[in-house]
Amino acid sequence: MKHTLIIKLQSLLVCGLALILFSTSAGHAAEEQDAALAAFFRADLEAQFQLHPYMATELGDHRFDDRLDDVSPAARSRWKEQTQGSLAELPRRVDYQKLSRAGQIDYEILQKNLRTSLWLTENFDAYATDPRSYSGLISGSIFSLLTQSTLPGETNLEHAIARIREVPKVIAAARASLQNPPRVYVETAIQQNRGAIRFYETEVFELAGKSRQRPALKAAVDTLLPTLRAYQDFLEHDLLPRANGEWRIGRDKFYKKFELETDAGITEDQNYADAQAEFDRVRNDMYVIARQAWSRYFPGELLPPDDAEGRRQAIERVTQRIAQDHGRPEHLVRDARATVANIKRFIHAADVLALPDPDRCRVIEMPEFQRGNSIAYMASPPPLDTNAAGHYAISPPPSSWDAAKVRSYLEEYNEHMLQILTIHEAFPGHYVQMEYANRNPSLIRKVLASGVFVEGWAVYTEQTMLDRGYGAGDLALRLSQLKFYLRAVANKILDHRMHCEQMTDEQAMDLLVNQSFQSEGEARLKVIRSKQSSVQLSTYFTGRIAHYRLRQQIQRELGDKFNLAQYHEAVLANGSLPVKYLPELVRAKLGLPAKPEGK
Repeated sequence: MKHTLIIKLQSLLVCGLALILFSTSAGHAAEEQDAALAAFFRADLEAQFQLHPYMATELGDHRFDDRLDDVSPAARSRWKEQTQGSLAELPRRVDYQKLSRAGQIDYEILQKNLRTSLWLTENFDAYATDPRSYSGLISGSIFSLLTQSTLPGETNLEHAIARIREVPKVIAAARASLQNPPRVYVETAIQQNRGAIRFYETEVFELAGKSRQRPALKAAVDTLLPTLRAYQDFLEHDLLPRANGEWRIGRDKFYKKFELETDAGITEDQNYADAQAEFDRVRNDMYVIARQAWSRYFPGELLPPDDAEGRRQAIERVTQRIAQDHGRPEHLVRDARATVANIKRFIHAADVLALPDPDRCRVIEMPEFQRGNSIAYMASPPPLDTNAAGHYAISPPPSSWDAAKVRSYLEEYNEHMLQILTIHEAFPGHYVQMEYANRNPSLIRKVLASGVFVEGWAVYTEQTMLDRGYGAGDLALRLSQLKFYLRAVANKILDHRMHCEQMTDEQAMDLLVNQSFQSEGEARLKVIRSKQSSVQLSTYFTGRIAHYRLRQQIQRELGDKFNLAQYHEAVLANGSLPVKYLPELVRAKLGLPAKPEGK
């Protein structure tokens, strides 16, 4: 008996040792394959930077700042070959099965990105059909050097001068490549190129400041400006008259593009159905708030009848009265800066999450060559330049607008809406989220950010901040937040119907103005934007619903043990990755068991 027991113990020890050795071996294999994946991506990224120097600059790698992309037809064919080669080589160089779980996720992200890039190249030749594709190279590539690069100022200026000398090649490629673009693309490109001309006439010298290189800068600009003006003439008098291309991409391509670009683990049909249901729910919430606020804005006046049209009228009238609380156009950037300060104080006090330290978010006036589609954007600190600043850019109304247009613009972005916009774009929205993302060790996640995660987080924070107490229950602020969120839901519906259901401009304006309570000017810009993009307008709602649902699930599960800041930091710690991975990764960060399938 004793002998038998000893044999059994020896057997258990051998099995245990074998298990330890197997686990150690598997761990070493995972480390090796994770390293192989990282090396593969670095090599692939290096090849991409050689082909796309502007991309390198935007990501914060400044080795290529004195060059511009070759966008000639021959060069563009090499782009496709490079993508095809990378896609084929990835499984040969990296064994997916031996990767760690984090490595497998990165592998899937990279593979999906390559497949998406190839599909887009094969189905949409943007450089032949969209003159806006050249706008960033013409002016944005110089602007980013002079505003975000952390290299010495004289070095940045030297690189900018070198790039300015390359811009005529970009323009030549545009003139040779553009064939039959949609008219709406050309109209925006015309506006952007006017802004580019003004940028080179004045703004570039203001950004350069006093420099010994100013004569070289002036010489380069003086050489470029006639080419830019000739390009403006080409856009207006040659390309625009023959711009008869189709902007709708059609149902089949839209569904495929949605699956590839969102990578959210949800079908387009499911997403569209969710948006339609959410649209009705948010309008109902807006009516509840409007009814509460009615007597404040219309004392002694009866609330409209409680039917569909009466509810719409109540929301419309209250939102219109709220819109009168706005500042002056010349103070828009200043007002945004003040809003940032107030919001940051609240985030600290309410323990929403830990804010980045140091704060590198700068509020700036949006350059004119970047205007045309939206009032604001966040140019986040680039992931490969850890000391660079982020830019929260605000667009004042163009100087060419008449008083009525300016008034409508300011009413849409009144003092309440400006707070919601700042939450979305900066704190704790895009700026904060991207600073967290830049801390993630995965280069793949830093570079191949998911737009659904990024936009969804920003929309999610809007309601979260007010639910936490920001605004102290101000009904005007809450109604503005609901209106802003309704815009995100309407974006999804608009995106689908414009490209899949032959929605007309008149129907689109009815959805946005009469049903979503947007100003006419804002709605017209959104209709233009829906024609100039596809799927991107869906990212806001798709991401927000994923973030919101996960938060509700985990908060319900943890009950009194749920900590909001801890949860937010667990979400952001994973980088800007596809939202379909969030349930698994956030649960692991919080030490929760994996959720069983179907639960």
